[in-house]
Amino acid sequence: MLQRDMDEPLTARQRKLIDEAEKSCARLVTLISEMSDVGKIDAGLVTFARQPVDLSGVLREAAEHIHEGRDRDVHLALRADCALSMTGDRTRLRTAFEAIFRAILREKPGPALVAAECRRTLDDGRDCAVVVISDANTVQEAFERPRSGFDDQRGGLGLALPLARRVFASHGGAVWAPEPAAGQSATDDPVSRGSAIVVLPMAR
Repeated sequence: MLQRDMDEPLTARQRKLIDEAEKSCARLVTLISEMSDVGKIDAGLVTFARQPVDLSGVLREAAEHIHEGRDRDVHLALRADCALSMTGDRTRLRTAFEAIFRAILREKPGPALVAAECRRTLDDGRDCAVVVISDANTVQEAFERPRSGFDDQRGGLGLALPLARRVFASHGGAVWAPEPAAGQSATDDPVSRGSAIVVLPMAR
């Protein structure tokens, strides 16, 4: 109302305060929406679309929406040229990958090149796609390390990461982090903290 219905123009300071208040309201609306989605998924009230999905296309679309870290010279390079078909909810998968990309990129001090590499492999006897998100020079190391829990309670992302984890699980997949190196915690180990691996079953 103050932005649009004032007879007198606002001062620069007033405009700044109102703009910040609007941003805060938008963040609250997003958080409430995410809380609602998490609750509905946990209660089994969400119906996921079941349609053919080109996972490589989903990753490209997600990467196009990511601008996190560019001010610090942190960039995302997508390595997903292979054909990977699955059945699922394209929109929810894209949003889930956007959340994972942001979580990794936002913690890089920069400059850095983060790669999102898609591979096809067998996981527990299933034909699966594995998406490894890590520094470009540690993708293979992240992939080969034992699995550890992915911290989805990182600050500044609301419930985007817990929601992403549920979306992957609802598609029969999972997300994890590489296990920290011996003698290091997950927070101290840059490969563990700065990587995420997502596995999703492919269409038969």
